[in-house]
Amino acid sequence: MRKYASMRDSGICWIGMIPSHWRFLRMKNIFRNVSEKNHPEAEVLSLYREYGVLPKNSRDDNHNVTSEDTGSYKFVRINDLVINKMKAWQGSLAISNFEGIISPAYYVCHFIRDDVSKRYYHYLLRSKNYAQEFEKLSTGMRVGQWDLGIDDFMRIPALVPLLEEQEAIANYLDEQVAYIDTAVEEARNSIDDYKKWKFSTIFEAVTKGLDPNVKKRESGIKWIGEMPADWSVRVLFQLVTQVKNKNSDLAEQNLLSLSYGKIKRKNIETTDGLLPASFDGYNVIEADDIVLRLTDLQNDHTSLRVGRATERGIITSAYVTIRPMEGVNSEYLYYVLHAFDLKKGLYGMGSGVRQGLNYDEVKLIKIPFAPKELQNQIVAYLNEQCQRIDSVIEEKQELISELESYKHSLIYEAVTGKRKVV
Repeated sequence: MRKYASMRDSGICWIGMIPSHWRFLRMKNIFRNVSEKNHPEAEVLSLYREYGVLPKNSRDDNHNVTSEDTGSYKFVRINDLVINKMKAWQGSLAISNFEGIISPAYYVCHFIRDDVSKRYYHYLLRSKNYAQEFEKLSTGMRVGQWDLGIDDFMRIPALVPLLEEQEAIANYLDEQVAYIDTAVEEARNSIDDYKKWKFSTIFEAVTKGLDPNVKKRESGIKWIGEMPADWSVRVLFQLVTQVKNKNSDLAEQNLLSLSYGKIKRKNIETTDGLLPASFDGYNVIEADDIVLRLTDLQNDHTSLRVGRATERGIITSAYVTIRPMEGVNSEYLYYVLHAFDLKKGLYGMGSGVRQGLNYDEVKLIKIPFAPKELQNQIVAYLNEQCQRIDSVIEEKQELISELESYKHSLIYEAVTGKRKVV
């Protein structure tokens, strides 16, 4: 790594050593906070931590509702700095390449100097050391309610290399970050492909069995089609009972939570303000119980909403818990419930796009039901196949984490002069 010949202590602990000829200005000497409104006809913008400022309609993953009256939204010009004051400490701020309007809860700042590179400050303010300073200055009772005050922001020191160095750093980072982002995107696409393969593997096993040459017949279920001739079709309520075993006085203290298709332990003694004052209304569940989250179904696949307990504990009664009857392999049923998308498989029971379902609807699901011995074989096969696929996915997720970490370090080193790129 190339370095500058002469370095000095910046005098700011969270910046450290900088090139000797670099200087500082306060943010107030570079930006002016503005609040231009009454542009309801302008395009609505969104601020993403990963992507910066984009037109809201350019992506489908922003579920914040735009106000019917956008007259109070703030007008953003090209090259304005947009700051999410509640998430600046997470890197949620960016120089905009678009003109439009954004939520009045955000700060919009104009550059007031011509001798600075807008792209350099885009990288500088999104670097990890500045994010840590934003976190230090943010105030509030809990993390989700932290605010970075605009006056505090304006007092923060801003590094000012020579203009030609700013441009060179921005050009270097544009190129390097593009390479890294491409590699990350390829890894994410690969993960999506592996997830589709996993879904297909589960679907084929629990609807067609393990023998491709076995005699088949029509199941009478639209999402299944043909199934092995010796299989039966069952309705879910014939295979399970609903669990409504309420906890009282913390008789059971092993707190569980459903997260991304896994049932995990949580700390019942936590003081982060996110847990209820009492757990009396929670359900007591046992190993092999299956937990369903039947809300917000429009935003993801059902595999994220189905979990299988491996231990006794308590879990919020906002979830539906079902217990397989005798003769039903719990893991087999768990895989069956992963074999189709609830928002596709069940919306036929009602019309339109729905936020959630209730158990009275879900218990009417018709599912393929293999003989008990074959259930065990299918479970053994899927456990092996899914573990293999999950291992590859985990490796790719680790690669993404390493690439993202390298990108953040690269940006930090370049914008603070630890790495010479000129």
